[in-house]
Amino acid sequence: MTLLFTVILVALAFEYINGFHDTANSIATVVSTKVLTPRQAVAMAALMNLLGALWGTAVAKTISSGLIDSNAVSLSSEILICALLGAIIWNLITWWFGLPSSSSHALIGGLCGAALAASNNNWGVIIWSQPSTEHFWLGKGVLWKVIVPMVSSPLIGGLLGFCVMALLYFIFQNARPTQINRFFGKAQIFSAAAMGFMHGTNDAQKTMGIIALSLLGATAAGQLENLPSMLHFLYTPAPASGQTLEIAVWIKVACALTMAAGTAAGGWRIIKTLGHKMVKLHPINGFAAETSSATVILGATALGIPVSTTHNISAAIMGVGSARRINAIKWTVVESMVWAWILTIPVSACLSYGAVRILRWFGWGD
Repeated sequence: MTLLFTVILVALAFEYINGFHDTANSIATVVSTKVLTPRQAVAMAALMNLLGALWGTAVAKTISSGLIDSNAVSLSSEILICALLGAIIWNLITWWFGLPSSSSHALIGGLCGAALAASNNNWGVIIWSQPSTEHFWLGKGVLWKVIVPMVSSPLIGGLLGFCVMALLYFIFQNARPTQINRFFGKAQIFSAAAMGFMHGTNDAQKTMGIIALSLLGATAAGQLENLPSMLHFLYTPAPASGQTLEIAVWIKVACALTMAAGTAAGGWRIIKTLGHKMVKLHPINGFAAETSSATVILGATALGIPVSTTHNISAAIMGVGSARRINAIKWTVVESMVWAWILTIPVSACLSYGAVRILRWFGWGD
C-alpha cells in the first residue's frame, strides 16, 4: 500500500510539474502581446486547465491500456515510479533551459522505457500497432497514437496557423492597426482560454491514466483486498473483455486540481522562448496561433490521441509568423526546440530504463 500511495504522489508531482512546465503553451502569446498581464494569464490558464481536465477520459484510456501490454509485463508500483521519474527529470531539464518540450511524450517515453526494462528487453511489451474497432482509419498502439500524431499534428497546426493568419490578413487588409489590435486584444482572451481548456483536456488525462494503471495492477495483485471501507474507492477491477478501463471521478478531480495548482506557479522561462524569442507577436497573431492549436488538440482529444500541446502551439506560431514573411521566424531558436522534441521520447525512455535497472540491481521491484 505504501508503494501504491507513492505512485499516486509521484504521479501528482508529475502533474504539478506539467502544469508549470506547460503553462507557457497556453499563455505565452497572450502575455507577449500584452493583452493580459502574466498574473492574469496564469490565473485564467489555471481555471481553464481545471475545467478542461474534468472533460472526457479518452486520452487517459489510451495511456492506461493502449500503449503497454499489461498481460506481457507486470507494471508494478516500482516500475511506474521509475517511468514517472524519467519523465519528471527530462521535464525539469528542459524547463531549466527554457525549451518547450513535450510533457506528454516524456511520460510516454518513460512508460515505454520502464516497461522494456521490467520485461528484460522484450520489445513485444510495447503495443506498436493494432487495428481499431472504433475508428477503422486510425489504429491503436505507439505507431498510431504517438509517432504518427507527433509528426502530423505539428504539421497540421503549422499549416492551419498559416492559413488562418493569411485569411485574417486578407479580411482586415484595409483596417487600421489600432482597430485590429483593439479587436483582437479582446478576441485573444477567448482564444487563450480555449487553448488553456484544451491543454487541460489532453495533458491532465495522461496522469489520470497512470494512476488508473497503478490501481489496476494493485487490484490484480491482490494488494487492495480487505481494504477498510473508507479506502474502497481505490479498488479498480480489470474491465470486461473488449471494454476499456473507466477512470474514477476522484482521479479526475485530483489530477485537475493538481494541474491547476502547477499552472498557477507559472513557467516564465518557456514563455520567454515561445512568446518573445521565436517571433514577434501582435494580438492578431496570437489569436490565430491559439485558435489553430486549440482546434488541432480538440480533434486529437476526441480520438483519444495524447498529442503534445507544446508541439502544436509552437508549430502554430511558426505558421502564423511565416504567413507574414518567412524570415520573421528566428530559425536558430526553432532548431533548438526541434532537437528537444526529437530527444524527448528516447531520453526519457533511457532515464526510466536506467532507473528500473538500478532498482533491480539493489534487489527492489523484482
